[in-house]
Amino acid sequence: MSMAKSHAQFRKDALLHTLQGCRLFAGLPPADLSTIAGLAVSRALEKGEYLFREGEAARGFYLVQRGAINVHRVTAAGKEQVIHIFRAGDSFAEAALASSAGYPADARALESTQVLLVQKTGILALLKRQPELALRMLGSMSAHLRALVGQLEDLTLKDVETRLANWLIKRCPNSQSDEPVKIELTMTKRLLAAELGTVSETLSRTLAKFRGQDLIMVQGSTVTVRSPGKLNALLRRNLGEVVLR
Repeated sequence: MSMAKSHAQFRKDALLHTLQGCRLFAGLPPADLSTIAGLAVSRALEKGEYLFREGEAARGFYLVQRGAINVHRVTAAGKEQVIHIFRAGDSFAEAALASSAGYPADARALESTQVLLVQKTGILALLKRQPELALRMLGSMSAHLRALVGQLEDLTLKDVETRLANWLIKRCPNSQSDEPVKIELTMTKRLLAAELGTVSETLSRTLAKFRGQDLIMVQGSTVTVRSPGKLNALLRRNLGEVVLR
């Protein structure tokens, strides 16, 4: 009995630790965190396993404990378009709480992953008692929306070269610097290609072109932008802007 209690307490402590580390629940009173822990169900996923499919009835929203979840949609042409990749500490699918339409996209594990499902039944009652949490969840959904709008804007850029240059520049602390910047790719090239609205072969050719122009260096999963300023100048020229250096 004591062992069972110990196991139950260990599980609860682990859940509380996850919730405390989630930006969505930052500053929430311990009593409410404990309530949410009681509503949470843990699920382990193997690499490539689907968490949910588009249109599937929403059971609640999720927190990533470890691993990574690729949320995407499949176009009419059968092409996968990445919406966002969620990692440890991220929450997603909060909008499912306010809709009966089901999940708006597919979600698949990119690697061995563990998530927490915060069940729809129960969390709504807590939101009524904790309007600050409801506002925080709205903020989280707004951040997801801004990221999606930004991605849609990126996809309207005229070609893969421009989109890749834009993607790399966004990850440089100072786009005008001449100091090299190392960028760790936390996804496969195939997945990055999907995020950029292209295919792996085209992405590889564009990376090779940038290497040939001495704009980047690639070693394994690390891309080094040799001079963000020079790459940014290329981006501006591709966008038809006047470059002043």
